[in-house]
Amino acid sequence: MTRRLAYGIQLPVQSQSRIYVEPWELDAGAAELTAVARAADEAGFAYVACCDHVAIPRRLADAMGTVWYDPVATLAHLAAVTTRVRLLSHVAVAALRHPLLTAKQYATVDHLSGGRLILGVGAGHVQEEFAALGVDFARRGAVLDETLDALRAALGPDEFVSHQGELYAYEDLGQRPRPVQAHVPVWVGGSSPAAVRRAALKGDGWLPQGDPRDRLPAQIETIRQLRSHDGEFTVGAIAEPLYVGEPGWDVGRRTLTGRPEALADSLGEYAELGVDQIQVRFRSRSVDELTDQMGMFGTEVAPLLTSVRQLS
Repeated sequence: MTRRLAYGIQLPVQSQSRIYVEPWELDAGAAELTAVARAADEAGFAYVACCDHVAIPRRLADAMGTVWYDPVATLAHLAAVTTRVRLLSHVAVAALRHPLLTAKQYATVDHLSGGRLILGVGAGHVQEEFAALGVDFARRGAVLDETLDALRAALGPDEFVSHQGELYAYEDLGQRPRPVQAHVPVWVGGSSPAAVRRAALKGDGWLPQGDPRDRLPAQIETIRQLRSHDGEFTVGAIAEPLYVGEPGWDVGRRTLTGRPEALADSLGEYAELGVDQIQVRFRSRSVDELTDQMGMFGTEVAPLLTSVRQLS
């Protein structure tokens, strides 16, 4: 049976890297963030996503900015103003926090949202952030690996959990509320060989770090070869910037524009590569233009996208 290719969105406003922030976001806040999340809910988006950085060093501030909303607080807020769309951390730098703390925070989000959490995790890349929080940056991959093992149990069905590892050790500790989902999906972000391997062996999905289309087949094949267990696995991709229709302003040379059929034909190639969900981003000059673009995408482009399965 043919089903639609799922599509989600990294929310504007909540992260303002100079690489992708639109000028209107600089003065935006909770009202605009809520409007976009509600538009995603109404337009059939599979998820809305929020990034994670605790503090940005001055040497990176010109490129990354310092506006990075906390993902737990942001997703919990958006859970209260939406009804259907799933809530993705893309990505939580899980190695910065004790796994029991991460489990407590995100289990609560899942509980309050009625089971809509997708926990996306990554290794992180800002060395000063790790140093400030007392975490060994050089060992962040190993820390994340053990954290993922601990999170599996802590987000599972059992109220009391134990873990005995190199970094963390605890016995029969209970946490409530429990997640609504019997199995919280964990998607692993990153495109390095270590991240791809981690996604294949420890994750329920892969969130690439902007791999171009020609790199995806080899990465996906690596995951297929490494996976040694059954179960649902969601392959993601970050699509090129989009504008539905013919823009009357400069949207950048890499932006996909045009009629819905043309956009669907181009984006549909991701499904042929083995991708299950695409993360889309729209060029816009205001929150109203962005929500209009999202609505048009949901009604005119999305029905033309087909793949082997969609997010449940």
